[in-house]
Amino acid sequence: MKMPSAPTHWLKCLSVPTILDYFVTHQKKGLPLKPTTPQPLLQTPEDQINAVEQFKRDSNGLQGQLAEHLRDNSTEDIIEATEQIAKCHGIYLEYNRAKTGREKDWRYLIRLSAPGGGSFNLKQWNILEDLSNKYTVSPDGIASMRLTTRQNIQFHWVNKKNLINLVHDIALTGFYTLNGCGDNARNVMGCPLSKFSTVFDGVAMCHQFADYFRLPVESHIKIFEIDTNELQTPVEHFNYGPQLLNRKFKIGIGAVHQNEQTGLWINDNCVEMRTNDVGIAPVIENGQVNNFMLYAGGGQGEKFGKPTFAGLALPLGVFSKENVLAGVDAIMQVQQEYGDRKNRHWARLKYVVQAQGIDWLGQEIKKRGVDFAPPIADFNPGPRMLHHGWQKQPSNNQWAYGAYIENGRLANAQHGNLKDMTIQTLEKFPNTEVMITPNQDLLFINISEDAKENFTAHLASYGHGKRHGKAYSTLRILSGACVGLPTCRLATADSEQYEPTLLDQLDELGYGDMTESIGITGCERQCFRPATKTIGLIGQGPHRYAIKLGGSEDASTQGQFISDGEKWYLAQVMADDMPMLIGELFDYYKANRQDTSETMGAFHRRIGMNALIAMLHANEKTAPLMVKTRPAPYVHDAACDILH
Repeated sequence: MKMPSAPTHWLKCLSVPTILDYFVTHQKKGLPLKPTTPQPLLQTPEDQINAVEQFKRDSNGLQGQLAEHLRDNSTEDIIEATEQIAKCHGIYLEYNRAKTGREKDWRYLIRLSAPGGGSFNLKQWNILEDLSNKYTVSPDGIASMRLTTRQNIQFHWVNKKNLINLVHDIALTGFYTLNGCGDNARNVMGCPLSKFSTVFDGVAMCHQFADYFRLPVESHIKIFEIDTNELQTPVEHFNYGPQLLNRKFKIGIGAVHQNEQTGLWINDNCVEMRTNDVGIAPVIENGQVNNFMLYAGGGQGEKFGKPTFAGLALPLGVFSKENVLAGVDAIMQVQQEYGDRKNRHWARLKYVVQAQGIDWLGQEIKKRGVDFAPPIADFNPGPRMLHHGWQKQPSNNQWAYGAYIENGRLANAQHGNLKDMTIQTLEKFPNTEVMITPNQDLLFINISEDAKENFTAHLASYGHGKRHGKAYSTLRILSGACVGLPTCRLATADSEQYEPTLLDQLDELGYGDMTESIGITGCERQCFRPATKTIGLIGQGPHRYAIKLGGSEDASTQGQFISDGEKWYLAQVMADDMPMLIGELFDYYKANRQDTSETMGAFHRRIGMNALIAMLHANEKTAPLMVKTRPAPYVHDAACDILH
């Protein structure tokens, strides 16, 4: 198909006249005005804080009535105040979304935090395996564990009567559910392979940061009767105060690896650091890491119906290794003081940065006694390395093996007994441990040279590596999804259950060899970070998805909804139409790219949003999908600056 001529800008931002017209029209009609841009209430006055803030304040150090309510088996759910405090202890109240009727089938999700992805030895994994078999059996009779894109482990389908025992026994591993959810620093992400770097151990830094930013442990120990000397609040730690943070705070730490053949150092952005509130990239100079490039103000969650945005963190500056922890502490202090405590949809750091500017944030950090240098111009955090297959461990000359786990679900099911595979691999190969990657896969570590051949054969014996008798396609390995329906309480659409079917369809159509990615989430929280993938699908209702395009494999660019600034296209594409639509997008890209080195995201940004919309209108297959539109979504100015 011939590419239509069109302006080269990628997207059209909302103009001032458009916003003014909105206000004039609503005033004439006597209608209430809704903000068309984010309007966070910075330094929220005490008389305007929301109910969640009050719950935290009244919780007596995250205790509230949690101990009593979690042990009360006369009812399966818990009251809202207890539910909000439970999140800080890694507990989400859920229910089976597939079950209809007025009575909800209440269940719980428990989230274990694993800084940098672990690692877990055989003894530790045995505990998790036993807990999963006892407490996570789904309505269809399958026990499982769920690896996440934040390197956590989630236990789904837990009954209330088992909550105390599950959280208590998880602590026996030396990992905990504290900070698993809630308004605090979440699991600190890092490249698992950096554990074996000879210049920068990012996993060690993750554990250091996790200890420092852990919530006070006293209430957790008391409520869940945890008997361990390992869980302690360090002498030096972040001061959360009675109301904690305004919202969740995410930290991602990058890595640097040396190419064995060339000797060159390569930064690794497997954590997609700029999607975090704070991203930390090691700066390699003369074979050493003494400084870190920091980014601030990222976050992928949105709220449909509100002027919100998913965006990438902006360059902040270069911090010495002596100052980097203090720098992140200062950023969290700023967020704690200024972040919105009235409107939770505008409470993340990204809205403070948008309102005040990245330079203002830097000045606030320096006011708190932390010095740093200006950001490095054109610094590249590196590609999104997935670490599949064999990887050398430089520090001990042993091997790691990255095992692709579709959507992070460890279960014994039709397409492989991956749950048995994990524990029995640790049993069969002594001293081997396992870690969780930021792409919700497994990284087996400390494998000897002479065990490599037997190792891959062993994994294959459980069905790993194939689906429907065929090797995993490239497109499948690069793609993924969050949990979605029927497990997640926030989801409006399938994601984990839909992704394998969609990939099967695209493989059958001949697109399995595409070196691109598809990210699917069941709601606008966008946990799989779909906008940083080639094609992002965001759940908009049962079997309906909005499309985002323009993301890049290295997570350096933020994909956007399909909009000309006035209309929003492909906002509710039905699952039945999705294989055709994606196939047409793939074909158009392959026929019109400059050469094979131009990625699909780069192609979309080069031709511009208007040209892409024109193509979709002109294509007789996709044109019917363009008829139904919605008003254009809010577009963040920083995204316009990046994508023009």
